[in-house]
Amino acid sequence: MSEAITVVLFGATGDLAKRKLLPGLLHLHQAELLEDLRVVGTSLENMTIDEFRDLAKKACKEFSTRATDDESLNDFIKRIDYVPQTAGASALGKKVKKHEKEMHGDKVRRLHYLSVPPKAALEVVQMLHDADLVERSRIVMEKPFGTDLASAKSLNARLHEVFNEDQIFRIDHFLGKEAAQNILAFRFANGLFEPIWHRNHIDHIQIDVPETLGLETRAGFFEGTGTYRDMVVTHLFQILAFTAMEPPTALEPHAISEEKNKVFRSMMPIDPKHVVRGQYTGYLDEPGVDPESDTETFIAVKCFIDNWRWAGIPFFLRTGKKMAEGARIISIAFREPPKSMFPEGSGVGDRGPDHLTFDLADRTRMSLSFYGKKPGPGMKLDKLSMQFSMQDTDWSGAVLEAYERLIYDAARGDRTLFTTAQGIERLWEISEKLLQDPPVVRPYEEGSWGPNQVHQLVAPFTWRLPFERKWRTNKPADD
Repeated sequence: MSEAITVVLFGATGDLAKRKLLPGLLHLHQAELLEDLRVVGTSLENMTIDEFRDLAKKACKEFSTRATDDESLNDFIKRIDYVPQTAGASALGKKVKKHEKEMHGDKVRRLHYLSVPPKAALEVVQMLHDADLVERSRIVMEKPFGTDLASAKSLNARLHEVFNEDQIFRIDHFLGKEAAQNILAFRFANGLFEPIWHRNHIDHIQIDVPETLGLETRAGFFEGTGTYRDMVVTHLFQILAFTAMEPPTALEPHAISEEKNKVFRSMMPIDPKHVVRGQYTGYLDEPGVDPESDTETFIAVKCFIDNWRWAGIPFFLRTGKKMAEGARIISIAFREPPKSMFPEGSGVGDRGPDHLTFDLADRTRMSLSFYGKKPGPGMKLDKLSMQFSMQDTDWSGAVLEAYERLIYDAARGDRTLFTTAQGIERLWEISEKLLQDPPVVRPYEEGSWGPNQVHQLVAPFTWRLPFERKWRTNKPADD
């Protein structure tokens, strides 16, 4: 990107900024993707510029996933400035315009990243308005975007009083991952899979995102949100849209957004009978949690897309806190042949249907499982698999982390991986029935796979996780 840019980072001393945003900006600058860059941090903490630069330097050294030499790091740190939010809108505006004058004046692009709690977002938007920083700017909003249909509409309306819709980038870091984008390449670039990507050949689809972490320090936020609002509306439904969308007319942001929104418009309202809510034992003892809270820390959903491609095909979504394993899996189960010529005991069907699996974790892996004959006499079959990992290629060093990719896309104005006001409001619309009449919260043990009722939800199928066999890893070559 040749355009000069000033990144105004709200919540600049917070955990997300230290772990992801500052190291990500460093890498984008080092890679010359954001070469002509200034960063103006702001937060509620009163600290000097030197103190903030020290904080940023420590964060980059501790959390950067790439080797960084002192010269490059020091060059980046010199481009960082800081204004306490308590100094007011005028001080922030003056600081940003000072840096812009040093670069290219009124041609500098502005990117405002709101790494703040949702309840503080509108205050920040008003501050940007008062600081006269709306022109030539784009604004990145963190999730969740509203808590129901009414609040999402209200938030959109308030935002549109200051920013145009094409200036607003609602972030979902799941879609920033290479593996999520690989779904589009895999589906639409390969004649092997595109023709069979519909109900005639696919039996069901699972999107499974268990987490081993608990609340950490987020009890106040989580109590008013819960797992459905925090994860399903903002992340899992977005992944579902990538998996289920029709081919876009072009690989450009508007066309892709329109196909995603068509999926959301085709989704049937979530039926509370097709939902299992859970709460891990010990949640009520967490600091900041209401002792009688019925907030769910786990949720599993069966949903349907009512269009020609997917009519009748169930999509199973599952996510939760303090579960047995951390993973981010999309699993496509293919239909079994209508009739088998193989004799009983041959092994056909014993290990379930053929699966295509996308691992959305940082390793970016895919696996295709199928039946093959065991060597030797007779006809004995077993499950085999072909696996691909980005780490096995020469491209692995070029992979941008999720937040890096999304910051870069927002800076360029590429909306492909961001959702729209229309899409968000539709997701809250199909969720209304569930939010108004949620099923009872059921307990589950820490380190488990959720309440037992999840097996009834997915029947007659079974959950793909935990895997019967592990992903293969490369063995070091012999000396």
